[in-house]
Amino acid sequence: MELGEKIAAERKRKGITQERLAELTNVTVRTIQRIENGNSIPRSFTVSAIAKALDTSYESLIFEAPGNAKNQGTLSEDNIHFLQLLTLSCFSFIFIPIIHFLIPMWLLKRADIKDQKTKTLSRKTIKTQVIWVAATNLLLLLCLCFNIVSAFYLDRIILINFLWPLLLMYFFNAYLLTKDFIKIKRELYTNNVG
Repeated sequence: MELGEKIAAERKRKGITQERLAELTNVTVRTIQRIENGNSIPRSFTVSAIAKALDTSYESLIFEAPGNAKNQGTLSEDNIHFLQLLTLSCFSFIFIPIIHFLIPMWLLKRADIKDQKTKTLSRKTIKTQVIWVAATNLLLLLCLCFNIVSAFYLDRIILINFLWPLLLMYFFNAYLLTKDFIKIKRELYTNNVG
């Protein structure tokens, strides 16, 4: 069952109208309608507010019921292929390191994925790439600061070549993406065998 369907079912079970749920959560009725219809993916704080208003847990809305084999963490083959494509698109950091995460973001937006687990994994991958860009730039900035301090304030000049931290971050990101890709490939293999 999708998130919107769960929210609608829980709301109806509690006897709450969409208008009342909108009041309790400080969102518009249109937002509640879009979430329940699956036309909008709510942010985590919106889901938390809805869970609180419905007197249920955030986890019960987000995670699938354990009894359903379809929902025990397995992904459909199409979703696995999409996650592989998204992960491979992140390797564009080799050519455009500052804004490469825009490619997987565009893919996710264009794909119109309905499966919550696939969306979550996709967003996690994109978030990791955004953090990688910020960390790489911060590391290079720290190297620059160290080189300036070393040149002006230390008796002995010790300069750090910018290439070393950049290569370190590139290899680290390649490792992370390769690890994610292998994990997704194992999921595909497990689905095909099982």
